[in-house]
Amino acid sequence: MNPMLSATTRPPDSAQVRIVEQRVLADDWFVLKKTSFEYRRRDGSTQMLHRETYDRGNGAALLLFNAQRGTVVLTRQFRFPAYVNGCADGLLVEACAGLLDGEDAEACIRREAQEETGFVVRAPRKVFEAYMSPGSVTEKLHFFVAEYEDADRISNGGGEVAEGEDIEVQEWPLADALQAMADGRIQDGKTIMLLQHVALAGLLR
Repeated sequence: MNPMLSATTRPPDSAQVRIVEQRVLADDWFVLKKTSFEYRRRDGSTQMLHRETYDRGNGAALLLFNAQRGTVVLTRQFRFPAYVNGCADGLLVEACAGLLDGEDAEACIRREAQEETGFVVRAPRKVFEAYMSPGSVTEKLHFFVAEYEDADRISNGGGEVAEGEDIEVQEWPLADALQAMADGRIQDGKTIMLLQHVALAGLLR
């Protein structure tokens, strides 16, 4: 959890923003807060604004790829928010990802990759960072890619049962994954970003 956005502190004032009031609305799974603040607009006037922010901490995402075969490793798992927003079975195809939980981003993605996919990550390479839903969610994701070989898989993966994870590991030809983006079978934002990066950067031969 970012300490600047924890339930017991508040973000600092700046030349543009002055915090007036901050209230915690929920602190069960993660932290939902409502903040009232004065915002200095570009014309110099000041406007009172009210925003709710959901702080779930920052995370990391990784796309495993095999350059020789032209394949990528993806996961398929149930996502309740997608289920309640029109995804019929709630199952999304994704790149592996997880919350930092106090780790640095590379340590996090090594752990998550092994838990979810069963692969040991040999040489992860960070490619960019992005705020995924900055209108309401504070999370920033650190994006990685890494090559894999069959010998790197040391278990079946599947995630942590105690955390409700029931993850299916899939290997896709990159061309099929890109087509699945176009026809709606892949709808996860972080996964689309990583697949496009691998394709545009020419990482597969």
